[in-house]
This record gives sequence, structure tokens and C-alpha cells, in this order.
Amino acid sequence: MARLSGAGVFDPKADQVGKLRDIVVMLRSEPRPPRVLGLVVEVVGRRKIFVPMTKVSVIDAGQIVVNGVVNLRRFEQRPGETLVMGDLLDRHITLVEPDKHSSAGGTEDTASTVVVMDVGIEREIPGDWVVTQIFVRLKGGLRRRGETRVVDFDQVKGLTLATPQQGAEHLLATMGDLRPADLAHAISDLSPKRRIEVARQLDDERLADVLEELPEDDQVDILQQLERDRAADVLEEMDPDDAADLISELPPDQAADLLERMEPDEAADIRRLLSYDDYTAGGMMTTEPIVLPPDSTVADALAHIRNPDLSPSLAGQVYVVRPPMETPTGRYVGTCHFQRLLREPPGTLVSAVLDAALEPISPDTPVGEVARYFATYNLVALPVVDKSGRLIGVVTVDDLVDHMLPKDWREGAPDVGAR
Repeated sequence: MARLSGAGVFDPKADQVGKLRDIVVMLRSEPRPPRVLGLVVEVVGRRKIFVPMTKVSVIDAGQIVVNGVVNLRRFEQRPGETLVMGDLLDRHITLVEPDKHSSAGGTEDTASTVVVMDVGIEREIPGDWVVTQIFVRLKGGLRRRGETRVVDFDQVKGLTLATPQQGAEHLLATMGDLRPADLAHAISDLSPKRRIEVARQLDDERLADVLEELPEDDQVDILQQLERDRAADVLEEMDPDDAADLISELPPDQAADLLERMEPDEAADIRRLLSYDDYTAGGMMTTEPIVLPPDSTVADALAHIRNPDLSPSLAGQVYVVRPPMETPTGRYVGTCHFQRLLREPPGTLVSAVLDAALEPISPDTPVGEVARYFATYNLVALPVVDKSGRLIGVVTVDDLVDHMLPKDWREGAPDVGAR
């Protein structure tokens, strides 16, 4: 079933209903195998709905076909329900098998610790689906460590019990192709315990990208459960404006401690951002735009724009300033738009292709005025300068929209009725 994560779910007319995100099972007392209750399907708007197994007519390697009316009410996990991808993958259970080398002359059962990597389901004669096979990786014994195999459900024990030790390697393997926003949406639906297990498994850069897409409460919860040095490393990987927003939600003593653990330059940017009101240009801006001196060429500017780590809004413009080149820079000279750069010879100086009509704004400009400026001139980013004319940051259109939406906008649209 884990291999089917993200597979299309279709109706009998081949119209796509959504994508498979998980399978809901009911764990039962051993030795009865878990019963499959239904599918968690992601539909338009990233809404997750529940499709009972009674409506599933076809399951194969590439698609799932369902019949009948689909209820679009948002899925909510009920007590006693277990998610295959969210709760079972990476769980430590016990594999029991005969020991053919027993010294007693017969065979005795031996037990070894294994990790759940996937499960297989089959339809029983009455029509119910149940978990019949488990794909596991062995953990015990030097010779067999890392060995994988498919075993029958009746060969394992402990699948009905919650376990304190559970990683997230195989759960993340089912989500490897998700963009940060989609991965954040997926893990936000996990239990708090599984959410932190997934967070600890992600590398610093990936976790930083995911945190930027999570609601504030989830951001704070995850960051507070990380080791302090790890939390500081993750904050350094975040965009400075997002890191400042997150730190502002922490208790003052924790915020101060994390800033002390960060690299001085990174911490200085965040402290500067924290000095501005949230709903001003200073509170929205990022401190890491593309900054070049006046004697740089168009070829230099395009080389910086090609950086794949830049967001489209930051890559859309280059800002020309006098030294020093780190924000707060020397005197702001002007802005070059990437479309103009594409039309100029590579050896042309950027100072010759500036947009003289684009006026920068001050860090105290309120969000409403910033929004009107963006709408009037169809901008993707806007430079912010201090009273001395130094470039101190850039407001991007995505940051502007983020501040104009309600705080709970990441939690999805209101529920709708059945279709």
C-alpha cells in the first residue's frame, strides 16, 4: 500500500476524484489481522476525505477505482483508527519464526525485532479487506541486519500495540516527491508524536522549508521539541523574515537562547527584523535579496538570478547599491528587472539599465499602502530603504499575501457538504 501513496483515485468514468494519501485500518486483538476501513483521498484544495472500502472496486499498481457517491466532508481520524502510512510505517514489531538450528533436536520459535516498511491487503470472502502481509526489515543479529522480507501477518506480534520507539524513514519515503507546502500539509494531519518523529528525520534545509509552510502553532511545537542546537541550525536555514516571525512566537528566554546559538550574522538579521511591527514593510521584508555594485555586468546579474535556491519573486529583480553589499547596504542606487536584463548585451553595466521610476519604500510603510503600491505597478518585489537611503531589505509579493490572509489560512477552506 505504501507504494500506492499519491496514486490516482478515479470514478468508473475515468474522472479523477483525487490522490491516495493513506489507508485507514482498525487494529484488533491478535491473532486477528487489522481490518481495512477505507482510504484517505486528497481532493481539490488539498482537502482530505474518507472513502469507505465498500466503494472501492479496483486496486492495482497505478490507480484505484471507486463507485458511488463520495462524501466530501473533511476526514477526521477517530479513536481506534490507525493510518498505515502515518502510524504503522517504521513501527518496531516482533517477527516470530522457527529456529531450525535448535540444539534440542527439534525446532523452537525465535523472536527478532523488525521494522515495518509496507503492508499488503487482500479482500476476504465476505467482502472485507484485511492486512495479510507485512514487508519488514530485520534489526537484530549482525548477519541479518538490514535484510528485508515479506512475512504473513500471523508471523508478527506487537502490531496491535503502540510503541514508544518509531522512526520516520519509510513514511518519508512515501512523501519524497512532495513540495514543502504539500509535505507540511501532510504532516500537519499526523499526531503530535508522529509529527516530531518526522521532523527529526528531515535534514535541516528540508525541515526549514516545511516549517515555513506550517501554521504558527505547529511551528512552535516542533521547534520547542528539537534539541536547542538543532533548532538554531534550522532557523539559520529559514528565510530571515520567516525565522523572525517564528522566534517572535516563542517565550522571550527561549528566543534569546536560540539567537545566541545562531551564527552572529544570521542572528543580527533576525534581531533587525524583530524591531519592526509585523504589519509594516519592515516586518514583512526579507534581508537576502540579490545585491550587486554599479560596476557589475548584465552577465553577473543573470548568473545570480539562475540560483535555483531563490524564490521566483526574489529572482525577478536585482538591486544595485554602493558598498557594503550586505544589508543594511551602502546607498541604494536602483533596481534592474530580469526581463530588461534578458534584452541587454551581457557586457552592459547594470547601472545603465536601472528602473528609474521604481521608488523604494520605508520600513514603517503599513501593509495596506504596500499592497496598493504592488497592485498599482504590477510588482513582484519592492525595495525597502532606511532614512539614510541604505537598502535594508525587500518585500516580495508572496510575503505580502501571507500577511494579508487570515492567520489560519494554511488550515484550509471551510468544510463543504456531500457531493
